[in-house]
Amino acid sequence: MAGIYIHIPFCKQACHYCDFHFSTNQSLKEELIEAITLELSYQKDYLKGEGIETIYFGGGTPSLLTKQELDILFNTLYKHFSVIPLPEITLEANPDDLSREKIIILKEAGINRISLGIQSFDDKVLKFLNRAHTGNDALASILELRKQGITNFSVDLIHSIPGQDDEMLKQNLERVINLAPQHISVYSLTIEEKTVFGKWHARGQLKAVEETQSAGQFELVMDTLTGSGYKHYEISNFSLPGLASKHNTSYWQQKKYLGTGPSAHSFDFDSRQFNVSNNHLYMKSIREGKIPFEKEILTKENKINEYIFTSLRTSQGCDLSYLTNNFDYNLKKINVDYFQSLLSHGYVTLSDNVIILTRQGKLMADKIASDLFASLE
Repeated sequence: MAGIYIHIPFCKQACHYCDFHFSTNQSLKEELIEAITLELSYQKDYLKGEGIETIYFGGGTPSLLTKQELDILFNTLYKHFSVIPLPEITLEANPDDLSREKIIILKEAGINRISLGIQSFDDKVLKFLNRAHTGNDALASILELRKQGITNFSVDLIHSIPGQDDEMLKQNLERVINLAPQHISVYSLTIEEKTVFGKWHARGQLKAVEETQSAGQFELVMDTLTGSGYKHYEISNFSLPGLASKHNTSYWQQKKYLGTGPSAHSFDFDSRQFNVSNNHLYMKSIREGKIPFEKEILTKENKINEYIFTSLRTSQGCDLSYLTNNFDYNLKKINVDYFQSLLSHGYVTLSDNVIILTRQGKLMADKIASDLFASLE
């Protein structure tokens, strides 16, 4: 089984922290949707006929799509790909877009899961982030989703925001828990160089949250959500039992996926390809019958390290037998002393030849993964 990702690179306004590819100029949206449908037709054989079990509309802000645009995309998807019955179809949405009418349009189009970008319920924090919605908008959107029969939805929150202390974060978490979404994603704010926050930081106008405070807030997130019945199945993701994101899980399980639209990535296990992050260049190339991407052929080392990095982030852990059977690579034997150090410090557990990060290990997941990376040169 495989997945399809569609990148919709348009937003009403630019959030101060976001470094994803997008444009606030929506005048070319119709033309770009047409280009994506052409790319889907050009790429109809990329997944070699595998059944499509997940479709994900990301961005940008896919909730800006009209009924006509959604219909065009879905008609193209079902024409060129073998979509299984009852696939998981997720659309990222901003609360201010989810009117009763828009939710009905999304549901009728086939969307059965919403990823809702709330980030915070505090209006001052939302203004600081330059979000277009208010806390009341967020609440209203959830109530309307349920009223219209979309009960499978995820809520995004951000921790480690300058000015958002532990008590404010705790209040946000408790408010989300009371709303009982099926899925919650909580990300640490990262100050990226080319964003507004990045520019403020470079000029000394914004100070990032200290590492110890950020770690403390992540611990607060873990304790609060797991204590309320949510399973911590990936570093930034929590779900009620059986309701993990199938699409995102497929990334961590090394399943194939096709990414379409400017800046989208694709993966077929042997290679990765990356579409150009420029709307005009993307549309020009597609009109000329070419897909504007760069391709990376994955070496044995690439595949080993990718598996280590993604698997360690999940509750299923890193299966050492998988590495041995698929790559003839004995991770434990090569890192004997480091393994012993991880075990003695309580950062990992090792059972049935599977390494799983402990609560403390999750605080340093990226470092542990990079320390275990293979170097086959």
